[in-house]
Amino acid sequence: MPGPQFLHSLLAAILFGALFGGPAAAQVRIKDIADVEGVRDNQLVGYGLVVGLNGTGDKLDSAVFTRESLVAMLERLGVNTRDQISKLSTKNVAAVMVTATLPGFARPGNRIDISVSALGDAGNLTGGTLLVTPLLAADGEVYAVAQGALVTGAIAARGAGASVTKGVPTAGRIANGATVEREAPYSLAAHPAIHLSLRNPDLTTARRIEEAINKALGSPLAHALDPRTVELDLSGRDMIAQLDQIEELRVEPDMAAVVVVDEASGTIVMGANVRISTVAIAQGNLTIRVTETPEVSQPNALGQGTTTTVDRTKIEVSDGADKKLGILRGNVTLRDLVASLNALGVGPRDMISILQAIKAAGALQADLEIR
Repeated sequence: MPGPQFLHSLLAAILFGALFGGPAAAQVRIKDIADVEGVRDNQLVGYGLVVGLNGTGDKLDSAVFTRESLVAMLERLGVNTRDQISKLSTKNVAAVMVTATLPGFARPGNRIDISVSALGDAGNLTGGTLLVTPLLAADGEVYAVAQGALVTGAIAARGAGASVTKGVPTAGRIANGATVEREAPYSLAAHPAIHLSLRNPDLTTARRIEEAINKALGSPLAHALDPRTVELDLSGRDMIAQLDQIEELRVEPDMAAVVVVDEASGTIVMGANVRISTVAIAQGNLTIRVTETPEVSQPNALGQGTTTTVDRTKIEVSDGADKKLGILRGNVTLRDLVASLNALGVGPRDMISILQAIKAAGALQADLEIR
């Protein structure tokens, strides 16, 4: 029966083969890599009040906008507090910003999710209720109205000497918290020439989409205009039926050779088309470690003398003598590059420096993006 070490090695080999041994790309649906121009979301924003908080709302003395909004709301409801504004001291109200995304073709009466975030110095919005809040788009028109009980999913507890907070209690969501009042006008039928916009612009991918559509429809209706746009001439056809058929077509997207490096987290992502020209790599550093271990020296019980501290210093020097010089032959693939660097015992941080040096030497045949 194979032992645990053998099973571990077998699993590692299977994962390595799945990640790097398969084809460079797979066919995907057109709907997963391209959007129909004009069919888009719209951002909505509004300002409102959350009430019903357990003493964790804004301080009206410092949050002037909360106090003025509270007075204005009460006046609209027939309660005059303008003369007593200086005496308002409630801690159960908080001013908030409300944001939402209006999807394409949303009709009046549809409901959408909203996000609520504290604007003042409120400490916790848990358990609050958002009052009626109009949501406006960039044109200044009201497209939805929000209201409902707020859920933050956070936990906050405070005592005399300690406090615990899990999550962000000053931001939350309301599922289906807004009702659409106005739709963003757009008609597919009014545009017989439909444009497909690629999410990752690439001339080869656009050309493949053009060929796949023309082959499926039996006529040259698609034309790649640029690396991002493919034009469809669907005049005189059932547009919805044709778009449904086109979205389900599968193509193999091409991918540029790019290496993305996130120095903050040490993350490296390399595309399958990355190639390395012939280059030699040596990885090793001079490390000097100094350790201080003071020892206490005491005289004998009947002898004379004083207690003193004796320094003990240990110095270790590592010059990387155990590291080896590795040679990567020309036209190295991603699989070969990863295997070679791992054989040298290179970690993610050192690999970032090596990739930068390879790019500086002109041997990295890919774009190196450092974030």
